[in-house]
Amino acid sequence: MSKAVRLDKLLANLGYGSRREIQGLARAGGIVLDGEEVADAGARIALDPDLPERMRIDGEPLDPLPGLCLMLHKPLGVTCSHKEAGPLVYGLLPERWRRRDPALSTVGRLDKETSGLLLLTDDGALLHRIIAPKASVAKRYRVTLDRPLRGDEGAVLASGTLMLEGEDRPLLPVAFAAEGGTHCTVTLTEGRYHQVRRMFAALGNHVAALHRDRVGGLDLPADLAPGAYRVMDAAAVGMVFAAAPSAAA
Repeated sequence: MSKAVRLDKLLANLGYGSRREIQGLARAGGIVLDGEEVADAGARIALDPDLPERMRIDGEPLDPLPGLCLMLHKPLGVTCSHKEAGPLVYGLLPERWRRRDPALSTVGRLDKETSGLLLLTDDGALLHRIIAPKASVAKRYRVTLDRPLRGDEGAVLASGTLMLEGEDRPLLPVAFAAEGGTHCTVTLTEGRYHQVRRMFAALGNHVAALHRDRVGGLDLPADLAPGAYRVMDAAAVGMVFAAAPSAAA
């Protein structure tokens, strides 16, 4: 049996306004469920998975229920933060979604000058399941370097012996595939601070551009433009925990 909650609490937690504002919306006929107006904002509503398809708020479908997970194509120049100055990744989402409770959070971070696949969720258990070290969820990056590859990068990265400046334990083995000239891909199972940039610095090179195109077995869709997002269904979430086709393919 689905959990039931008060309508005003549900809509307030989804960011539609205060409970008093929700009550006014209901009295004005702005809430419709299964084709019928719901005038009582205190009515208890079952949180059925199909509720967003059955409920309209001011004529628009109800926002996704709690348990939301998104894939977003993070563009360059935006920051994965709620508070830092400048353009923020949350500014790419509907304004109302920034008032959701529980709040949406990024699953890990991509730095301001890294683009690509970024996951966001309001499900704390799912977030921790993805980022937990024991999950070993692999992340693939496409790298453009300042200088051509010298030829031994794959062996060094696979050895599990590379040390980053200021750290006292080596990196876990990193899968590497050269793509010619200054281009390569790397697949990590760790998430150390600025790891890709720092490991190429340790190899005597500099990352000029960085793009993440896979998390686990989930690829960034070719038709998801920079700045666009998509709600993930259970199958897409499951792909995060699936093995990728190959470490560097």
